Amino acid sequence: MPAIVIVGAQWGDEGKGKITDMLAEGVDVVVRYQGGANAGHTMVVDGTSYIVHMIPSGILYDDKICIIGDDVVVNPKILISEIDKMEARGISTKNLRISCNAHMVMPYHMELDRLEEELKGKHKIGTTGRGIGPTYVDKAGRLGIRVVDLFDKDEFIGRLGHTLKYKNLILREIFKHKGYEVEDIAGEYLEYGKRLAPYVADTSMIISQALREEKFVLLEGAQGTLLDVTHGTYPYVTSSHPISGGACIGAGIGPCKIDRVLGITKAYTTRVGEGPFPTELMDDTGEHLRKKGGEFGTTTGRPRRCGWLDAVLLRYSVRINSMSALAMTKLDVLDELPVIRICTGYQVGDEIIREFTTDIRKLRESTPVYEELPGWQTDTSKITDFRDFPDETKSYIRRVEELIHAPIAIISVGPDRQQTVLFRKFV
Repeated sequence: MPAIVIVGAQWGDEGKGKITDMLAEGVDVVVRYQGGANAGHTMVVDGTSYIVHMIPSGILYDDKICIIGDDVVVNPKILISEIDKMEARGISTKNLRISCNAHMVMPYHMELDRLEEELKGKHKIGTTGRGIGPTYVDKAGRLGIRVVDLFDKDEFIGRLGHTLKYKNLILREIFKHKGYEVEDIAGEYLEYGKRLAPYVADTSMIISQALREEKFVLLEGAQGTLLDVTHGTYPYVTSSHPISGGACIGAGIGPCKIDRVLGITKAYTTRVGEGPFPTELMDDTGEHLRKKGGEFGTTTGRPRRCGWLDAVLLRYSVRINSMSALAMTKLDVLDELPVIRICTGYQVGDEIIREFTTDIRKLRESTPVYEELPGWQTDTSKITDFRDFPDETKSYIRRVEELIHAPIAIISVGPDRQQTVLFRKFV
């Protein structure tokens, strides 16, 4: 059975954790394919919240294999803490597997992340400070240290010493930092290796075997399409490939194995950190969305920037990812609004742009072109059947589908698993 990819359709924080958790009930394997502890996925079951940063969102089902894939960057300290917290809450991690190829976040990565952001000043990206970007830099620069290196002491110490020659030059000469010695890091990380050893495996082989046996594989991305290092709003992006194409790299499978792509979008738009945001609202409506939607970063706690739904952005995301359908989350956050707007274009000078551009200068100069629809001003949080939505709600959803050229299959009207409307058959 081919695999299904779940991908964020905006700037991340779309509610992928809830949708992955919901769909995971019917699958065999859940794979987190990129990113690191800069992601935060929240699952709510019967009013109880579970937050993960690295462990796949299928972990609440004890019969699912949950895989941390090849292109994830692993902070072993944070991962072990997550494992311990899950076990303490009665959630088994016996089926968790970690790719031996995954690169590790090291202490100097986190320090460089912080120092580089300070150096950038007004040009800062707004990173989480978790060391994710510097880890991917080392991976591309062939200076990285992988999970598999933890199990050969001489190899680990040799690679660490080689890498520190470069890192200490940067830390000491540019940032006047004292730098790191091998002994500052080696003992701690080798102990992490002992703890994680039972979980480490050739995960590409596990996934390929599952597909050969016609098992159902769900590939879960972190962040969102507009944070993709190639196709996002560069340079205000993450350092990996959240898009559906990144799932092949992160899982270690070929594109022919992917059957469907489910995009996740909020009923409005948010982003965290710096960068252009054409539909951002700096008024009472924006504050309403933030407060009612609980728009504060799962990883950092930072308040999210909020704005109207951007159909131009979503149509781009549908195209880049070859999305089969979308899930719309947090529809209930719009319940009290008398008027709802959808962005259908950007005005830049005398020109109206109808297709998304990653040209930062144009995005900064953009004034959104809006279409107004009447609000429904009705509580939708208890609705479980699409037919029970107010006519205005149905009109909003159908208009979004028309504008983004893709169907909406799932609608979320609250954080709990049960607060979900299956609009169209997807899986």
